[in-house]
Amino acid sequence: MKANTSTGHRSLLLLSPLALAVSSVISYAHAEESTEAKKPEVITVTGSRIQRTELVSSSPVVSVDEAQIHLDRAVNVEDITAKLPQAAAGANSTGATVGDSFGSSTIDLRGLGQNRTLVLIDGTRAVPFSFRNSVDVNTIPAGLIKRVDVLTGGAAAVYGADAVAGVVNFVLDDDFTGAEFSTSYESADGGNEKLNFEAIFGGDIADGRGHVTGYIGYTERKELLAGERDYALENSTAMINSGGYYTDVASGNSIGIADSGAVTSERQTTDFTADRYLTQPMDRFSAGLLFDVDVSDSAIAYGRAMYSKVTVNGAGASGQTPIFVNEQVTLTQDNAYIPDELRDQLTFDSEGNALVNVERNLGLGVQHTEAVRDSMQFQLGLKGDITDYLRYDVYGQYGKTDEVATIYNNAYRNDNSGNSRFAALANSVDIFDPNHDFSDFSDPLLYTTRDRTQSVISATLSGDSGFLFELPAGAIDFAIGYEYRKETGKQTPGDAFRNGTSFASISAFDMDASFSSEEFYAEILVPILVDKPFAEELSFEGAYRISDYSNTEAEDTYKLGINWAINSDIRIRANRLTAFRAPNLGEFASPITALSLSLFDQNSDQFVPRLAGRYNGDPCLLGTGDATQCAAFGAPPVGTEFDSSTAEYTYGGNPNIKPEQAESDTLGIVYTPSYLEGFDLSLDYYSIRVTDAVSQIQPGAALQSCYVDDPNPNNPLCGAVLRDPNTGFISTAIVNDFNLAAIEQEGIDVAANYVIDAPEQMGGRFRFSYQGNFVTKQTRQNNSTVAEIDCKGTYGSACSGDFASILQADYKHRASIDWQLDNMNFQLGWRRIGEVEYAVDRSETISAQNYLDFAAAWQVNEELAVNFGVDNLLDREPPTPEVGANHFNTVSDYSVIGRSVGVSLRYAPSF
Repeated sequence: MKANTSTGHRSLLLLSPLALAVSSVISYAHAEESTEAKKPEVITVTGSRIQRTELVSSSPVVSVDEAQIHLDRAVNVEDITAKLPQAAAGANSTGATVGDSFGSSTIDLRGLGQNRTLVLIDGTRAVPFSFRNSVDVNTIPAGLIKRVDVLTGGAAAVYGADAVAGVVNFVLDDDFTGAEFSTSYESADGGNEKLNFEAIFGGDIADGRGHVTGYIGYTERKELLAGERDYALENSTAMINSGGYYTDVASGNSIGIADSGAVTSERQTTDFTADRYLTQPMDRFSAGLLFDVDVSDSAIAYGRAMYSKVTVNGAGASGQTPIFVNEQVTLTQDNAYIPDELRDQLTFDSEGNALVNVERNLGLGVQHTEAVRDSMQFQLGLKGDITDYLRYDVYGQYGKTDEVATIYNNAYRNDNSGNSRFAALANSVDIFDPNHDFSDFSDPLLYTTRDRTQSVISATLSGDSGFLFELPAGAIDFAIGYEYRKETGKQTPGDAFRNGTSFASISAFDMDASFSSEEFYAEILVPILVDKPFAEELSFEGAYRISDYSNTEAEDTYKLGINWAINSDIRIRANRLTAFRAPNLGEFASPITALSLSLFDQNSDQFVPRLAGRYNGDPCLLGTGDATQCAAFGAPPVGTEFDSSTAEYTYGGNPNIKPEQAESDTLGIVYTPSYLEGFDLSLDYYSIRVTDAVSQIQPGAALQSCYVDDPNPNNPLCGAVLRDPNTGFISTAIVNDFNLAAIEQEGIDVAANYVIDAPEQMGGRFRFSYQGNFVTKQTRQNNSTVAEIDCKGTYGSACSGDFASILQADYKHRASIDWQLDNMNFQLGWRRIGEVEYAVDRSETISAQNYLDFAAAWQVNEELAVNFGVDNLLDREPPTPEVGANHFNTVSDYSVIGRSVGVSLRYAPSF
């Protein structure tokens, strides 16, 4: 047990504010060896279930340490992962994603898709919240994180399915002793304030035979509205105002009413862009407990209980466009509210009725969706020594996420009989009054509930061969085990969504599905040479996992690794790994649902900006399509106007979907020269290849292939966008999940650190650190009928894994210089995202983006520490490309906030 880690935390902050540790090989301390124990203490490293005496593995693992987390004033885990060069944006606070990622923060390693990154807490699975198996990492308490390990490449043989791009393991400080109270505040110009309170406590229990660590915290993040940023208002679109526009159907005569109530001859519009969320407001309550206790000489009971309640407001699936009517209603001649100017234009029939087309905003303001997500996870385990050479670890784990998503400022369009509610009151209220209160239309019963559970039972037997034999270089270490996992998902939409009677442009669905898996795994660590010329240590690591899934034919996976320490200066590590990703609940069980194609059409009033790029218009109507091909499919002539609200965008799962297959290779070198004290360097090459990748053909890509790139009547992509046989207009875009794509990425991760004494007159020491990711190859082939796309150094949905991240930069880094004094530390950081081009045709270039961050830490006394920092010191605005933007004229992977300034206090009283 630790004596008092609250003091240790402060020392780490001042003495080791390393931005990113090089690797597990060189970045962690060795386990301390008891003077009374017969054998050294054993520990487990990320990337292996074999317990060992040192954090040395063949797997390339990089880490963010606790000191840097404090220096960054991290309130949410998103604040940590957003600065990793290996990570793409994922779902984040900008709310640029749609569907079941809304209101979350997810991790997307290498930009390969958030569903291809496995998230662990202390080496075990975190409970997902979505049907696509994503984990909302903001449910993990940032203040209790000891370090964040990032493992590159497939790790299915060790951890099971989903670890295709890699693993992110959040290691919690379960040995904290004492008490620590912290608070922080951060703000940007115009909003996005973040306020955080957290308390952590820990101590021995059961007469020193156990330890307990607990935490409780509250976080609040305010919104940042688009109106606070000039770039977000460029190219904004206006919609019909609250006064409305009224057209007599019989004569075509029309009038408009301004928001002031004045009658005009023109259609009046209002731009609501400024009121939309640029970043999502959030509040979170979290609490938890971690414990371990020696119940006998050979048994330690351990476990954790974690709870969080996150409430997020944002765009949601229905977007933030205010609801409006555009329908024909019958006005009666005795309607006293009809303005005289309009009455003179109306054509009343013999019964005193006039048919009028009414366009008007209902005046409820922009829509917003509130997602309330309750997440809990419980774990209980037993571990211990069977003999000096054999250990066991058995645990059970249950997690559940309950979510209610409610749309506000929306309403029921139709009654239970399918009749228009607006038309029913057209003669009983003043629909021509811009200030008329339609709030009774709005109904909080526009909701969807979702329940997501995960149950895990795992048993591992590990040890070494010392009780039987030893090789000349030592005993063979091993681990064998069994894991059972069951996942369930249930979604229940409100009646308005199920029946399509609301103004919301979504089609929520009922779903109740589950799957289970059983897996047997084994690992082995074989020492080959030790203390030999050119081989201070040479060992082999192997792993194999047999998987059986209830919803698919699973694949066996393996790992082969070499760890070769030539001498104390140079270590070489290499791996060959396979992985697979089983179909998640959303992919194999989601029913086919539909949205209006107008949500994706930039020329529509209903267009949702974050959905840009999926549909760019009908090439046959735009004149860009092959004329012969357009005629063959019966498309209307060039220039014909098309109302996209009459077409559907359908999406959903596929019960016949298969697992994705992946292979990974890594080769790295770790250099810690003895002649250059304080310097270390690691270089790791990686190659990831994914086949049978789940993909969808977006209508924009299908239309481009069918009518422009390959105008062949037999092109199978022509069938992905259907036309009405009578009109020739697009009727349905089919966007379902299929095993279509092949993805490949190669690159090099570089990490370097150098610590030197500062000049005598300055005092202290300097620490230089760098971590960069160079992508040397990145390709994506969406299906076998289309050409492979070169995605290296691009942006845009054409290369996106799941549309949460659309940036595929071929270079990213984070570098910093620290000046460390006795009780102060100053850090200047530099983040860079390399130049990228538009993925579709390379027609647009976004120059490299650079961000400078400044942080300072002051240990005021033994009990109080203060951190101050400025992110994006030079207040760089995000780029605004002319094509390919997906979020308020920019790309959501870039920071939309601008400069933010923050301060945090940590108080650890001495008892």
